Amino acid sequence: MDRDNLYAVLDDYLAALSARNAAAAPWASGTKTSENNVMLEPGDGLWGTIDRLGDYRLRFADTRTGEVGYFGITHEGREESGFTLRLKVNAAGEIEEAESVVVRQSDYGIKFENPRYWDKPILNADAAVPTPRDAMIALSDGYFSTLQQNDGTIRTKFHPDCNRVENGVQTTRNPDFAKIVPVAGLGCEEQFRMGNYRYDDRLRARRYPLVDEERGLVLAYAFIDHCGRLAEYQLTDGRTVQSPVRYPHSFYIAELFKIDDGMICQIEANFITVPYHMKSPWNNQ
Repeated sequence: MDRDNLYAVLDDYLAALSARNAAAAPWASGTKTSENNVMLEPGDGLWGTIDRLGDYRLRFADTRTGEVGYFGITHEGREESGFTLRLKVNAAGEIEEAESVVVRQSDYGIKFENPRYWDKPILNADAAVPTPRDAMIALSDGYFSTLQQNDGTIRTKFHPDCNRVENGVQTTRNPDFAKIVPVAGLGCEEQFRMGNYRYDDRLRARRYPLVDEERGLVLAYAFIDHCGRLAEYQLTDGRTVQSPVRYPHSFYIAELFKIDDGMICQIEANFITVPYHMKSPWNNQ
């Protein structure tokens, strides 16, 4: 299925969602759907509470596997939430899988103040120097391996200007956010080389279901497990810092990597807090 057809299915889904009319979406027989890592029947969850979609709309597609992805915003009452959606579409144009993440700030333990969702031209542009599909997945997986028990070792390759946005907040090279979280003043690779994320114990249940080879995008899913036992640790510059994570919990994360010329150039992520070691209904890990 080509990009235009996949986008058409996505648009049909979003229109049906906005209208709270699940029957209008092109479901396949036996469709599997989840919201925030819990399997639901089509039409449950956000379908019953959404008021409208926001203006931020990032689309991408994997024409080889029939997957289409979306980053945007949902509005429910007074709640504005980051929203990630993945659809798997069959040859008949029917939705076989729908996986959504809705970052309702009032529900979760970690909150980002003043989130803002905006268009980033780098994510909409084709890759200038395309990277082979397997290498794109390896670079994305290397990012997760770098984050796991982060000790300063880099297991992927970053563009010098790489930036990351999480739940609507730029968490790299952001002097305003750095007033609250000092590490946010650094670039992607600098943060990891200092070993700032030692408290991320495990990057589990990693999946890479969607690779947009033309645009250079990989949509990945994983859990970040925190046991909460680490009280303090030493950065690679010798400083001792206090861990911000002191209780057991996990993050369920949908992360989009922009890869060009064999380097990670931009990252967009939406994630929520879930019970510690919660498994994925998509791969039971």
